[in-house]
Amino acid sequence: MNTIIYYCEYMVRTRVYRQAASHFLGLFVLSLALLGALTQMSAIQTWLSQATGEPANLVIDTQGITGPLNTPWRYLAQGGESPDYQIAPVLKELTAIKPKAMRLDHLFDYYATVSFSPTGSVQVDWTKLDILLKDLHAASVSPMLALSYMPPALSATGDITAAPNRWSDWSTLVRLTIEHVSGLQALNLPNVYYEVWNEPDLFGGWKAGGGKNYFTLYEQSVLGATAAQNVQPFFLGGPATTSLYPNWLTKFMDYVSQRQLRLDFYSWHIYDPDPQTYLNQLQQFDRLMRQYPSYLFKVEPIITEWGPTSALSSIYDQNLSAAHLVAVSAVLPPTLKQAYLFEFQDGENPQGDTYWGRWGLLTSPSSGNLKKPRYQALNFLNRLGEQALSVAGQGTWVKAIAATDSTGTLKVIVANYDPQDKHTETVPLNFVRVTPGTYTLTTEYLGRPPQTTTLTAITTTLQSSLPLPPNTVVFLNLSSTLP
Repeated sequence: MNTIIYYCEYMVRTRVYRQAASHFLGLFVLSLALLGALTQMSAIQTWLSQATGEPANLVIDTQGITGPLNTPWRYLAQGGESPDYQIAPVLKELTAIKPKAMRLDHLFDYYATVSFSPTGSVQVDWTKLDILLKDLHAASVSPMLALSYMPPALSATGDITAAPNRWSDWSTLVRLTIEHVSGLQALNLPNVYYEVWNEPDLFGGWKAGGGKNYFTLYEQSVLGATAAQNVQPFFLGGPATTSLYPNWLTKFMDYVSQRQLRLDFYSWHIYDPDPQTYLNQLQQFDRLMRQYPSYLFKVEPIITEWGPTSALSSIYDQNLSAAHLVAVSAVLPPTLKQAYLFEFQDGENPQGDTYWGRWGLLTSPSSGNLKKPRYQALNFLNRLGEQALSVAGQGTWVKAIAATDSTGTLKVIVANYDPQDKHTETVPLNFVRVTPGTYTLTTEYLGRPPQTTTLTAITTTLQSSLPLPPNTVVFLNLSSTLP
């Protein structure tokens, strides 16, 4: 995603809206008459949804270790905000949230300059990309590289979403990329993920077979990857569609399996306010992949962009986005290891505003690299312990994740996620299978200083309660008080 594309879309939409307004002006009076009834209906639907929702009654089993804590949120994505984007100025902020990997888009039109040598062979200037990758390496962050978009030199029209003039040039470019980034005699980075294109159904109008065929793009990428020599282990996959489309998945898997093509991961994006959508799509992926037993346990599902909405929205500057992050993280299954949060940092606002609904965890460089609520929520998530604990009694709005660390300290993150920003709840907290005694409970609401209270457990259950206004995120730390 980038600023230019967004404003082009805005201009198109604005023109359409003006045309629509001229056609429907005659319905304005009727619309006013219906407005009151519709408003009442919306209010009734809101009330019914709240009335039928399930309140939380959290039960945290302090001895119920379910295994190592899964941390899919420790993956970030950076979009096409600027051809000159640099990590170095925000390396401290990046390191603080402990990402395992960062996905970089616009590889071939922003960070690597592709041209032809005098003899007609493909050549690449890696200068800008190398700076980014070395800074990521300094922060112990592995790259995921989206193999997009088409270098103007390889396209007849210079269109970065077009197919290449010669597929052999694209295959060569993929080979050169892998040999440079993963090559033993080059950057020598192990276990890099290479994703073939970014949102092909949106950027370029690639099709699931026929016409402008994404499958050809993928197969030619496999040919280039297979030809790479003297390289570290790496991963190759795609298609990075704008959502999980069953038609795309089945046709793509048919094509891949029939030709026995390499496919290490299947990727797609999810922008949805409802946490259940994320779980539903992952379950759907599992069902569809059962048709391909030879790939079933070899192809990793990866969400390579996600957030509450793909549009510019003030949500991204508010606590609502932080609560969404925690609520989604609480429902993601252990089968999903990587979910790349879009995106790390805002681009520059042409109007100069600090907050303008961009997707970043940080504001733009000129706005001071300020930490937005989702950044703070990531800090909370990364403070959880290493061993996951069983949590029962989650409700419609309230979700929680609990874990313990090597010292036995219990850590819980709780979010009251409500897109309507109306639901308030006081949540019972029940810590079960504790040793009777005195405990210290530290409660830290997002953006506020922590508060400490002393609790006493007479039995093996320790009880408390937690007031949660809408879209509140809270970090709890429970430790035994030494005699």
